[in-house]
Formats: sequence, structure tokens, C-alpha cells
Amino acid sequence: MYLQKISLVNFKNIESQTFDFQQKINCFVGDNGVGKTNVLDAIYYLSFAKSYFNSVAIQNIKHNEPFFMIEGEYILNDRTEKIVCSLKRGQKKVLKRNGKNYEKFSEHIGQIPLVIISPADRDLVTEGSDTRRKFIDGVISQQNKTYLQDLIFYNKVLSQRNALLKYFAANRTFDALNLSVYNEQLAIYGTKIYEVRKDFLEKFIPIFNEKYQIISGDKESVNLIYKSQLQDFSMLEALKKSLEKDKILQYTTSGIHKDDLNFEIEEYPIKKFGSQGQQKSYLIALKLAQFEFIKQQSNIIPILLFDDIFDKLDENRVLQIIELVNNDEFGQIFITDTHSERTENIVKQSNKPYKIFKL
Repeated sequence: MYLQKISLVNFKNIESQTFDFQQKINCFVGDNGVGKTNVLDAIYYLSFAKSYFNSVAIQNIKHNEPFFMIEGEYILNDRTEKIVCSLKRGQKKVLKRNGKNYEKFSEHIGQIPLVIISPADRDLVTEGSDTRRKFIDGVISQQNKTYLQDLIFYNKVLSQRNALLKYFAANRTFDALNLSVYNEQLAIYGTKIYEVRKDFLEKFIPIFNEKYQIISGDKESVNLIYKSQLQDFSMLEALKKSLEKDKILQYTTSGIHKDDLNFEIEEYPIKKFGSQGQQKSYLIALKLAQFEFIKQQSNIIPILLFDDIFDKLDENRVLQIIELVNNDEFGQIFITDTHSERTENIVKQSNKPYKIFKL
């Protein structure tokens, strides 16, 4: 599978542009602010029907323009597939495959597998547990439709339970029977989600460790630790234990929506004890493990987007990444960089066909 061509109209700072791509490596080089990352984000959009960098869809329309449109032509199983995503101000976003509208965008997730590695990934280290849960959910959802539906139902019931807790507080009342209906539903969906996450991480963590050791040249040991309240209690027990706290705070404090991942280097939190280069290596290893996992599960080689990844990495780590890319386990790759000479020197070492777009 590869992206043959993309056309952008009024997407972010790009008025109208079409790119024809090389089957292996494609590079966008130029100064900051010219739109390199925006092209990568448009490619990401065609896989997920949303931006990787800005969740407010309307803000992806070029200033003072009425709409944006992204159109991509893929070669998938020797067939041409056309994906179009568009948004008009004041209307709903539209996603089409070969001219046919998707009713639910979730039906499209996983059809065009893709992994992005970007400086924005640093949020996985610096931000709260919500960001790390989204990472887990994003990897699993590309291959597991049931998981995605369970997650949607869980979040819906969670929202209803929180609304009920607020109602109890506002009206100085309490109805245990009514609350138990939501507890039981949360327990059903929450337990299923926990089991899938646990199973996923058992497979994922060894892949991650292997990728990190390659990138770092076996210089340091790292770990990825799954933390969940369901490791100690059933979902119903956890909800029962936190009931008084929930009533005071007026929201649900226990459940799989509190799960987290601990990122460690030499058994210490990487957020506090990892250098910028080590943190970047950790995140790249995380995303390359995501790539490997999706490839194993789907038997399709995902598209890989590298946004400005050579910054803050020493030469040895860059060479290790190129060595990884140089073997045939990778398919189509897109790279952005501000230094055209550096990019060309790096991609030349890959011995793969490449194309450089100067923006």
C-alpha cells in the first residue's frame, strides 16, 4: 500500500497544491512555517479523518476561506482507492471512499494504517495520563473495531454516570438503584477494555524494548509499565470503594479511564531523568513499536510519517534509525526537515528510491 498522489485545497496555510509521490521515501524540506508539517497532517487526515495537531476541525480551514478539501489516491492491493475529506464552515465534515460517504468515521479507522512520529509526541512524556491512554487506544483501535465500539459505549455511560452524580449533588438526593445500572454497564465495558489493553501491552512492550535498544545502541535500559486500578480490584469493587469520593467530587474517580503508562529509563521516570535525546529516542521507539504491531496485526505495511525527527538526535542515533528504515520491513515514508542537505545525505544512505520536495 502507498499514497500515489495528494491534492490540498485551503488546508491550513496551503491554498492549492498537488504532490505526486515516490513509492518509498518522500521528503519535504524548507524553512519553518512554509507548510511542511501541514502536508504530513493532510496525509494523517486521510487515515483518521482528523488532524494530528489541531483537534478543532474548523481551524484547519485556511483563513477567510469557506472550506478545505484533501484528496488522496492510494494503491491498495493493486487497486486505486480514492479518499476525500472535506469540511465547509457551518456544516459537518465529510469523508468519502471511492465516492461513497462514510456514515461513521470509525468505520474508516484502520483502512489506511499510518504512524506519525513528531515533536508533538513529547506530550506523551510531559502531559497527563489522558494523552498516554489515547496512544494505547489509537494503536488498538486501528485493528480492533469491537474495542473501539466498547470504548465509545464506556465513555457514553461514564458521561451519564457523571451527570447523575451532579444531579444528586444539586438536588441533595441519592438513588443507589439508579446508579447501580450505570455501574453494571461500566463494569461490562470497562472489564473488556482492560483485558484488551493488558493483552496488547504484553505483546507491545517487548517490541518497544527491542526498538529502543537498536536506536540507542544498547546504551541504556528502558521500561514501559501499565498501571490500572483493575490490577487490584474488579471494576464494580473499584466503583464501590470510590462512591463517597465520587459523590463529593461529582464525577467518577475509578475505572479504566484512569489507566496510565509509566515511562522509565534505568528504572527512573524519563520525564525527570531522561535527556532530550533519550526522551526523543524513547518516543521514536514507542512509535516504531506501534508501526511493527499494526503491521503484524493487519498484514499491511503502514505509511510512516517522520516530522522533524532528526533534530536533537546525535549522529549515531540518526544512523541507527536509517539502518532500521533501510530494511524491507518499511513501506512508504514521508520526512520533513529544515536542512535540505542533511536530509539528502541521510536518505542517500538508505539505498531506497526517494523524492525531495522543496517548499
